[in-house]
Amino acid sequence: MKACTKKISCRSFAKLTHPKLHLHVRTPIDASIIKTGFMPQTCRFNFLIRACVQRGELRRARKLFDGMPHRNTFSANMMIMGYIQSGDLATATNLFDGMDDRNAVSWTMLIDGYAQNNRFREAFGLFVEMCRHGVEPDYVTFSTLLSGFTEFNSVNEVTQVHAYVVKLGHNSAMVVSNSLLDSYCKTRSLGLACQLFEHMPMKDSVTYNALMAGYSKERLNQEALNLFFRMQDLEFKPTEFTFATVLCCGIQLDDIEFGQQVHSLLLKTNFVWNVFVANALLDFYSKHDRVAEAQKLFNEMPELDGISYNVLITCYVWNGRFKESIELFRELHLTRFNRRQFPYATLLSMAANASNLEMGRQIHSQAIVTAAISDDMIGNSLVDMYAKCDRFGEANRIFANLALQSSVPWTALISGNVQKGHPEEGIKLFIEMQRAEKTADAATYASILKACANLASQALGKQLHSHIIRSGCLSNVFSGSALLDMYAKCGSIENALQMFQEMPVRNSVSWNALISAYAQNGDGENTLRSFEQMVHSGLKPNAVSFLSVLCACSHCGLVEEGLQYFNSMTQIYEVTPKREHYTSMVDMLCRSGRFEEAVKMMAQMPFEPDEIMWSSVLNSCRIHKNQELAKKAADQLFSMKELRDAAPYVSMANIYAEVGEWENVGKVKTAMRSRGIRKVPAYSWVEIKHKTHIFSANNKSHPQMKEITRKLDDLEEQMEKEGYKPDLSCALHNEDNELKAESLKYHSERIAIAYALISTSEGSPIVVMKNIRACTNCHAAIKAISKIVGREITALADILPKETLLWKLKLLRSASAYANSCLHAVKAQALILSRQWTFPIPGMIPSIAVFLHLTFWLLNTLTSPVMLSTLEDGTIVKGLAGLPSEGPVIYVGRNDAGLLPDLASFDSFRVMGAVPVAATNLFKLLSSKSHILLYPGGMREALHRKGEEYKLFWPEQSEFVRMAA
Repeated sequence: MKACTKKISCRSFAKLTHPKLHLHVRTPIDASIIKTGFMPQTCRFNFLIRACVQRGELRRARKLFDGMPHRNTFSANMMIMGYIQSGDLATATNLFDGMDDRNAVSWTMLIDGYAQNNRFREAFGLFVEMCRHGVEPDYVTFSTLLSGFTEFNSVNEVTQVHAYVVKLGHNSAMVVSNSLLDSYCKTRSLGLACQLFEHMPMKDSVTYNALMAGYSKERLNQEALNLFFRMQDLEFKPTEFTFATVLCCGIQLDDIEFGQQVHSLLLKTNFVWNVFVANALLDFYSKHDRVAEAQKLFNEMPELDGISYNVLITCYVWNGRFKESIELFRELHLTRFNRRQFPYATLLSMAANASNLEMGRQIHSQAIVTAAISDDMIGNSLVDMYAKCDRFGEANRIFANLALQSSVPWTALISGNVQKGHPEEGIKLFIEMQRAEKTADAATYASILKACANLASQALGKQLHSHIIRSGCLSNVFSGSALLDMYAKCGSIENALQMFQEMPVRNSVSWNALISAYAQNGDGENTLRSFEQMVHSGLKPNAVSFLSVLCACSHCGLVEEGLQYFNSMTQIYEVTPKREHYTSMVDMLCRSGRFEEAVKMMAQMPFEPDEIMWSSVLNSCRIHKNQELAKKAADQLFSMKELRDAAPYVSMANIYAEVGEWENVGKVKTAMRSRGIRKVPAYSWVEIKHKTHIFSANNKSHPQMKEITRKLDDLEEQMEKEGYKPDLSCALHNEDNELKAESLKYHSERIAIAYALISTSEGSPIVVMKNIRACTNCHAAIKAISKIVGREITALADILPKETLLWKLKLLRSASAYANSCLHAVKAQALILSRQWTFPIPGMIPSIAVFLHLTFWLLNTLTSPVMLSTLEDGTIVKGLAGLPSEGPVIYVGRNDAGLLPDLASFDSFRVMGAVPVAATNLFKLLSSKSHILLYPGGMREALHRKGEEYKLFWPEQSEFVRMAA
């Protein structure tokens, strides 16, 4: 029997079932023609428009759309989708606004467009309008909207959407619940995310992945891994996103063995061949500086993408393998990957650190050609590159044109100025950043603290310290390390040590900062002890650690210890010595007079000796009277074309002067003048009561010079009794010994110390800053003076020239002026003391001294050009005498017998001592420019009700300094 091979068409079937119905359709009926109301022409147009949109031919699609005799919602939705996919959100919005009939799909597509462009506010606004127009969102709308919530301050919107999801009954849909969970994690609302997770009736791998990512973002890495293990126990199948999150936790835990275990699991589950997972593993090895493992994985990956190249190029750059990074970047150019996603930011960072302007400009050109210049990260990297290449004009122009001026480009400009020796410009930029209301981060504070360290201004550093406390960045290891370094360079090793001890977390950066602090202050014993403690804590020392140790050994004469540590770099710790380490070793050997070993090391090292190294040799030759090697070092230095430093000429002239060869001294000075090189004048300065006083040698122009001279004479007399004799070899002039001794007495650092002694209280430490090193005579004299007066005296050398010092005075004045402008920008300033005390008698206020120590000190930081930290006299009269008289001081509180009479004795201040003061009367007073001292907290509620109209400060500790910027 033959099988039936005749096919029955749809048309024949229609004739059999409906003989009276004639449909002129030669193709099967589908949903599209039904959507168009059985209008074949509209259906054909929609098919053509969709085909054009899929091919990216938007102009042709728009021409077809405009020529349609009958459009419908489906037609408009297709065009809107095309514009959104091409990134033309404005045209998509205009087309949407012109639609007569919008359905849930229309609203959802436009919401998705704004969400994908990180414009969640507009996306949420569209969702609200959608609900107001009576269009009910479905689960797709909710998932689309929730995907756009990524900002920390959008948690209120997420909770509102959550409530609407519950109201419409979509909370049972797993895709919506997972989107809600993911949104809570992205908005840093981990508590709400955990509650939702526990109440979800059904969970899948996506649910666990979302919460794991939330834990990882909050650096709760152990909790994330526990969730992964729980997921494994429940036999949920992990996805590529699961392993990517687990590897991210491994990076943060800094556990290489854990990452290797994950690598084994990936091989077992066959996920290692997934390019997304392999890239995450590649990133793990890269961030642990495992270049060999990263390179091996990259070569074994069956599939590569642009991210794979980017990660390995970044790995090469971080580890200083610039040649390999450039070669791989050239290889990347031969691929067909999206050129806009090339690692331009990484290469710009490499050019910035190498100060390679030519390379930076080439990368800049490529970023322009590929349109990658619009990316914020590229723009920030360009600002950083030009700033570090000392091209601040270009850096400022790019900065001005940035679409988003976040803290990153601000920090890049500040860091560039500080690194290029312009700390004053860095501080000015920080003040402008505060005025622009940009929030500083740990990197910003690290840069600006370096500026304070370079200025040796502990006063500015302390103000920044308080600023960091208020910002909540003090617990950050980089901010803490920068503070430690600042205090050390300002000569306050006690504060530096306290900063280290109070750090909640310590890493190699903080340990290196402590080692460097001791090394800078000439404490070799504690430098080596700190190094050993770092090793015992389980941290591996790096090149920075060894550089500080070798510098300490050099300055403290610990030659054998220095040689042992230098050899251990390669033999034990596998750290390759750099030029700086060899320079320290040469300096150490020359200082101890072991010139043969130093010359041998210079001949064997893999670098050519540079200006710094030969200058070090020359200085040591002067000390040890090695004139032959000094001439050789001088010849090497003088033959350098780029030598612009006067130090080698001065050192050689001094060597000739010490042996009386004045003719040769003249020749050296003539050669120095012929090359246009001038000696930098020596300056010393001290900060007394927040004012900087600058002194130069034999300069007697200071208004208190008579008192200073008397103090110098007294000190000289006492020093002679103690056995001090001036080292006349430091007075390199062709004159008699009496005049030489007299000139040594008036060296700038000794004048500065004498002024500090007559201007500060007995027993307080003295810190003197210098722009060049102190001579050996002054070094001995300072030791003798310190012993006589019983004070700790610190002399910090190699700081900054006179121009910067003069600028500091201007800076302090401008900072105070800015503080006053902030004060007068509001109707009144209310200082509310939030600390509470317990007293024997209920309701009794603290003593006048305690009260003034808090209130006057805080008020003074906001309004007075002179910022005091303590009051020598605790009486109210003494305190009010220092206040500015621009407005009245109003004390609101109990009428204390010892307080109000003193207040009333000042005609320039208005006093109010009513108990209690009515809120209406208080706010009448606030209408004038008044300084309000509010104690105790009886008026807090009244101020809270008007809080939006008045600027309130809630100091949390008495020793609080508000940064004037």
